[in-house]
Amino acid sequence: MSLADIRREYLGQPLDEADSDADPVRQFTAWLEQVRELEPDPTAMALATATRDGVPSVRTVLLKGADEHGFVFYTNYESRKARELAESGRASLLFYWPSLNRQVRIDGSVEQVTDLESDAYFASRPVDSRIAAAISRQSEPIADRETLQALFDAARLRDPEGTMSRPPFWGGYRVVPDTFEFWQGRLSRLHDRLRYVKHASGWTRDRLQP
Repeated sequence: MSLADIRREYLGQPLDEADSDADPVRQFTAWLEQVRELEPDPTAMALATATRDGVPSVRTVLLKGADEHGFVFYTNYESRKARELAESGRASLLFYWPSLNRQVRIDGSVEQVTDLESDAYFASRPVDSRIAAAISRQSEPIADRETLQALFDAARLRDPEGTMSRPPFWGGYRVVPDTFEFWQGRLSRLHDRLRYVKHASGWTRDRLQP
């Protein structure tokens, strides 16, 4: 079947300036709360990065915190994404919630969270997740699955309770937004798109054509 034969209508509710919050973080929080029981993984977000030369890459990570200071996720500081974040200092996030025909895009600068924040989150993870983070050299080649499993099993034997401290190569990043775009799918592809842009005096909001 040709993809050109697929027809779909987006039956989302209107996204009006009058009914949306003037603060994009509050607007995001409201949308996230609405999809928590509808989506299998509502905090999953695409994280796009780029090299110094502009070569892009994208992957899915999990949102672990969102407030007026930014959007937090955790990863290996030696991974490909971390290297690219160090080169560019910027990232783009995308949340897609098909249950309500909604997307949120967030662009901003990136900073590492404090060691205290990373330590606290690492300690909250399940034992096996802590061990996996400690033994993995993320994005580096490995001979086969059996080698990876052997590294994990050996670490599990050494520390069955997972009491190890957070490894220094693992921790959190915060994306500090300067632009939000809220997308609401609508009939006839006349989608609603509201953009928020950060200025010294606060946030401005405008509507983009679909």
